[in-house]
Amino acid sequence: MDSVTTTDFSTPCSKNAQIDRIVFLAGWLLAALLWCIRPAWADTPEIEVAQLRLERTEEGLFLSANVRFDLPQLVADAAAKGIPLYFVAEAEVLRDRWYWYDQHIAGVTRYMRLAYQPLTRRWRLLVAPTPIANSGLGVSLGQSFEDLDEALGAVQRISRWRIADAAAIDNDARHSVDFRFRLDVSQLPRPFQLGVTGRTDWNLSVSRNLRLQTEAAK
Repeated sequence: MDSVTTTDFSTPCSKNAQIDRIVFLAGWLLAALLWCIRPAWADTPEIEVAQLRLERTEEGLFLSANVRFDLPQLVADAAAKGIPLYFVAEAEVLRDRWYWYDQHIAGVTRYMRLAYQPLTRRWRLLVAPTPIANSGLGVSLGQSFEDLDEALGAVQRISRWRIADAAAIDNDARHSVDFRFRLDVSQLPRPFQLGVTGRTDWNLSVSRNLRLQTEAAK
């Protein structure tokens, strides 16, 4: 009889435990949902090309730029937890054509991977002309920095980047350069890409066009 009585009294407790678990899971799912839709309320990060300069020499056409932006807190937090950030800078040289679209003369791309290294507590920046694998292997230049601001400064500054051969520029034609810079979420780890899709915090991109001064104007 005692066993029967015990069974009768444990049933409500079991039901209460199940209800508690359901409430907990519902709260967790609601928190996750609110975290996912947070970008709808967030402001788009401000970014600008503060300086863009072209230099033409016998060695070719060189571009120098300074891109200004503050890394959104959500992105900075992810980077501090070990998620690598990928930046891409592109430059395209165009020749004017009045009768059709401008002609593509030359184009270059710079890939940058910025990652925090917990063991050394330093930030590692890799720069390469081709996409950088997660392993960081391949032909690339590497630099280490003490803090994130210092590392971002190196990402934002581009100095004398050779974007075209001297022979590619026609002295009798007009040319312009399209410069583009962005945070590339497509290179993030695959599981993480799903979480940042549609987030304005991660929408960091800017572009600018600059007319190349002709030799006659110089």
